[in-house]
Amino acid sequence: MAGELSGGLYLVATPIGTARDITLRALDILRDADLLAAEDTRQARKLMEIHGVPMAGRQVLPYHDHNGAQQRPRILAALAEGQAVAYVSDAGTPLIADPGYRLTEAAISEGFPVTSAPGASALLAALSVAGMPTDRFLFAGFPPPKGGARLAFLEGWAAVPATLVFYESPKRLGASLAAMADAFGPARRVAVCRELTKRFEEVRRGSLEEMASLYEDTPPKGEIVVVVAPPELVAASGEDLDTALLSALKGASVRDAAAEVSEALGVPRKRAYARALELLREADA
Repeated sequence: MAGELSGGLYLVATPIGTARDITLRALDILRDADLLAAEDTRQARKLMEIHGVPMAGRQVLPYHDHNGAQQRPRILAALAEGQAVAYVSDAGTPLIADPGYRLTEAAISEGFPVTSAPGASALLAALSVAGMPTDRFLFAGFPPPKGGARLAFLEGWAAVPATLVFYESPKRLGASLAAMADAFGPARRVAVCRELTKRFEEVRRGSLEEMASLYEDTPPKGEIVVVVAPPELVAASGEDLDTALLSALKGASVRDAAAEVSEALGVPRKRAYARALELLREADA
């Protein structure tokens, strides 16, 4: 066995941008592990080369969503022999929106030691700079790519009393922010964090309506994390909502009245729209 690393699976966090954002312990594990597994083998080799970690004749096994079922038996066999196996994701902390979950689950099921070597994480980096409450947060991963499924997905989180964190692709950012404005209310605060720890790092903050408009026709480049503030603790009462809707319906369509009241009271547009329809049915009864 290389070095003094005991047998088991080691989940090693790697930089999300700046190569120097790696821990000394992570470098020790990469140096001493008997077997290396990586979501992107080229990225892993490049990182080790930058930091002068020798390969010493070892393999770097590719392990990702498309080959996990085939590679797990090979890695589990190495663990059964008492080898130290280091797994690194493409960037950041393994298992956070990453295929390493199944590997970890299998190793635990077989009774092998599993150890975390914590470090960089886009999720935690975004929470640090977003300016949102961090005493309670929920990571919801990537929203579905299609409109209907995405809106239904987001509506499930609308009332959660916590800061919400999402990953999103640049090309879908504008559509996702618009869907969030519909699901959470247009006035809810959001921070769009781009290229964290990299040269062109940027954080833009504002309301969901403002950010949806900003990115509607101009998709950004790079890795994106979206951080949405919790719902306001003091929500509009049912009486306030009804009063505002009845007033708005006097001079506008149901859709326009719902949009107006949603923005004014900070309630989800779907809730305002549904209640407006109920009020019209009650008036006709």
